[in-house]
Amino acid sequence: MQDEIINKVAQSKLITFNLEDYYPKGERMVLDIKDWLYEGFILKEKEFRAFVEEHDWSQYKDAYVAMHCSTDAIIPGWAYLLLSVKLSGIAKKAVQGSLVDLETSIYQSIIENIDVSEYQDKLIIIKGCSKKPVPANAYLFLAERLKPVAKSIMYGEACSSVPLYKRK
Repeated sequence: MQDEIINKVAQSKLITFNLEDYYPKGERMVLDIKDWLYEGFILKEKEFRAFVEEHDWSQYKDAYVAMHCSTDAIIPGWAYLLLSVKLSGIAKKAVQGSLVDLETSIYQSIIENIDVSEYQDKLIIIKGCSKKPVPANAYLFLAERLKPVAKSIMYGEACSSVPLYKRK
């Protein structure tokens, strides 16, 4: 009689936390203002404001928007504030920076709002591989958020996890 194969991972009390499950739906868009600058480098207030007024803001409806300038121009802070005011109530979220900055900001908000009480005294594995663009900082935010409640935190997969924290 052969021994039965037992899946110890399935029987364990490990909880896998997959940040990919929290990836919000919605188009990600980049608003590059370089074309709104004189020769791509100089912001002239009157012309810039004209571009802002004439721009079709409806295209950002329910999107996540990363605002930036792809040239080395020095952009005054009020310019991005003006853009964010225009995007307010249209886009789901707008940030100054890259798409990575955008995803980081999105995940930071999500992780700050997770009810971690259900993870009290639990053994947690933060799943490392994802098919969606989960930013590296999201893993840091999550580990920091879970540490006060978790019994232990690991990273990876149940079959090959890396220990990160164990409460004494």
